[in-house]
Amino acid sequence: MVSNITQLQRRLGYVFDDPTLLSLALSHRSFASANNERMEFLGDAILGLVVTDYLYQQFPDAREGELSRMRSHIVRGESLAEVAKQLELGTDILLGPGEMKSGGHRRDSILGDTVEALLGAVYLDKGIDAARDRIYDWFKSLFDSALEIKPLKDSKTTLQEWLQQRGKSLPDYKLVDTGGEAHSRLFTVSCKIDAVGQEMTAIATSRRRAEQMVAEQLLTELEKNK
Repeated sequence: MVSNITQLQRRLGYVFDDPTLLSLALSHRSFASANNERMEFLGDAILGLVVTDYLYQQFPDAREGELSRMRSHIVRGESLAEVAKQLELGTDILLGPGEMKSGGHRRDSILGDTVEALLGAVYLDKGIDAARDRIYDWFKSLFDSALEIKPLKDSKTTLQEWLQQRGKSLPDYKLVDTGGEAHSRLFTVSCKIDAVGQEMTAIATSRRRAEQMVAEQLLTELEKNK
């Protein structure tokens, strides 16, 4: 077990109901046959889900490519290692003699894997809400810096600039239909550009939103055709 569990849990901002989960999460495969590899696998999936859900909810107008770039920035190995260093995990990782001698507690891959294992342990200890809270806390600065990756321009502006730069005709958004009840109108908009073979259509509660959705679809197709 780690030398000072109280201090470590204070740094993590989390107290385990089952401390053996914490010990296992810190156990590198070089330390014992019972190690953190399965927890790391679980934590990786939980981290990906929570980050994806957060970005999806926070950026309803972001295209798939933009969301993927932001997610990659947050969950990449370097970011995980950065989180581990902020939590000062290095000296608490349980390593075998060979890894200790070679400085494994400073290796980014081991540090990052340990963070994922800890998330898996928190999930097993108290469930997804507890794991989500730790992710929001530990990765806060990375969530903030991911905003810099998200372009400030909306989809219509981005599409227009793409077409202008290539001397192509600007998109002509057509209002195809207006339906729904008076208090909840639905607007159907379509658009076709030369660079994308098919016409794109979207339905939304406002014409502006429908146009943005169509532009987003067209940009997604342009990315696929690169």
